[in-house]
Amino acid sequence: MRQRHKVNGARRKALFGLAGLVLGGGGLMAINVGANASNSGEPSAGGVICPEVKGRLGDIPQAASAEVRRSLDLMRRDIEAADTRLSSEQGVSSRTVLDPLLAKRSAILERIEIAVERTGAERPKDLQGLAACTVSDTATTTAPSGNGEQSPQQPPATGTPQPTGGPAPEDFVDITKVRPNVRPVAKGRAASKGAFRTRCGVNKAGRFNSDNVIVAPGVSNGAHHTHDYVGAIGVDAFTDDRSLAASRTTCTNGDRSTYYWPVLRDRDGVQGSDADKQGGGAEGNTGKILTPARVSLQFIGNPNAKVTAMPRFLRIITGDAKANANGGANANARFTCTGFENKVELRDKYPICPKGSNLMRVAKFQNCWDGKNTDSANHRSHVAFADDRGACPAGFRPIPQLVQRVTYKGLAGSTAFAIDSFPESMHKPVTDHGDFINAMSKALMKKAVGCINSGRRCG
Repeated sequence: MRQRHKVNGARRKALFGLAGLVLGGGGLMAINVGANASNSGEPSAGGVICPEVKGRLGDIPQAASAEVRRSLDLMRRDIEAADTRLSSEQGVSSRTVLDPLLAKRSAILERIEIAVERTGAERPKDLQGLAACTVSDTATTTAPSGNGEQSPQQPPATGTPQPTGGPAPEDFVDITKVRPNVRPVAKGRAASKGAFRTRCGVNKAGRFNSDNVIVAPGVSNGAHHTHDYVGAIGVDAFTDDRSLAASRTTCTNGDRSTYYWPVLRDRDGVQGSDADKQGGGAEGNTGKILTPARVSLQFIGNPNAKVTAMPRFLRIITGDAKANANGGANANARFTCTGFENKVELRDKYPICPKGSNLMRVAKFQNCWDGKNTDSANHRSHVAFADDRGACPAGFRPIPQLVQRVTYKGLAGSTAFAIDSFPESMHKPVTDHGDFINAMSKALMKKAVGCINSGRRCG
C-alpha cells in the first residue's frame, strides 16, 4: 500500500508556523517595512490577526525591493481598513470582512512572488499560506467559521447554517437578458472539420477528492476544493503515468484519460456529507454535491489546419482557479444554459436559466502543443491557444481540442449554487477550470486524429 504523506490544513498551519524563506540571486537586501498591523502576533485595534510576511521573506533581491515594500505597505493598509470596518460597522460578521481581505492578500502575495522571480531569483514558495487572516476572540465579532456565523448583536442562527464566502448576488445574471455573444468560427479549406467523442458517463459512484495530481502531485488536499472525475478510476494525488495507464475506466472506448473539474453544489441550506472535511465545509465549500445529468467530451479540429496526435500523458489545465486574484489572464470559464449554448456564454457570471433550461459549464482546452513536453513548470507553457484564424504560436503545432460540456438539471431560476473553489476565490464563476491528462492508447489517439482530419464524426 502506498504511504500517503498528508498535508492537513496547510494553509492554517502556515499562519503561525512557516520557516523563513531564503531567496537566491545577486544584490540581496533585508526588507525593514512591516507586513501588517499585527506582525507582533497580537490583535490589532479591530481584532484582525494576519500571519507575518516580513519575517518570512528573508533576503530580497535589490531589484525587487521597491515592489516588495509597496506590497507590504498595501497589506498593512488593507489590515487597518479591515480593522476599522470590523470595529465601526454594527452587526458586521467577521466573514464579511475576512473574505475580501483574503482575496486582496492573495493577489498581493502573488505580486511579490512575480517581482522576485523577474530578477532571476527563485520564486518564493508557500507565500499563499500567509493570505488568510482571523479575528481575535476579543473582537467585536465572532471568529470565522466555515459554516457561517453571527455577530454578537444578532441572535444565534437556527436551523442549517447558511454558506459564506461567496458567491455574491451580483455574480448571477438572467441569461434571457444577455445579448448573444457567440460567433461561429470561420473554417478555411485546410480545416480539420471532424470530431471525436469519448463517452465516459457521469460520476454516479461519487469518486471525489480534493487532490490535484497535475498541480500538487503527492499532496493530499492539494486543491483545497473537491473535484469531480470521469475517465480513469481511482485518480488522486498519488497517480502517476504508470498507474494511470493500468487503471480501469468509465469510458466506453477504453480511454484511460482522466477528466476532472470542481464540483458544483446546491447551497440552498443543504449540507453535504463532507460538511466538516477538508476540501468541503472545513474550507468553505458547503452544500450538497450535484451529479451532472450529462458530461460531453468531444475533441475537435483546427479551423485552418490538420491536427497532430497528442502525446500520451500530456497534461492540460484550462482556466484559473485563482482568476479573481490573479488578474484574469488565464481565466477561461464559460457558463450557459441549454437552448442558449450557441448564443450566449458567460465568462464571469453564473446564468439564471429559464424554466425548462439546464445549466451548462463549458471548458475549451488549449489546442496547440510545443511538440516536446507533456508538462511544464507552470503547467501552461507547453500548450497554448490558437488565434481566431487557427494559427498556433511559433514552435507550436495544432492538436485536437478537448471541448468539455457538463450539464446539470433542476437549477432553472436558481441562484443557490456555486462551484467549489480555494477559500480566497470565494466561489466566483470566473475561477471555473478543468484538468485533463491524456491516457488514450496510441491506437485510440490515431483513430481520433483520423476522424478529425477526414471530417468524420466518430465515437
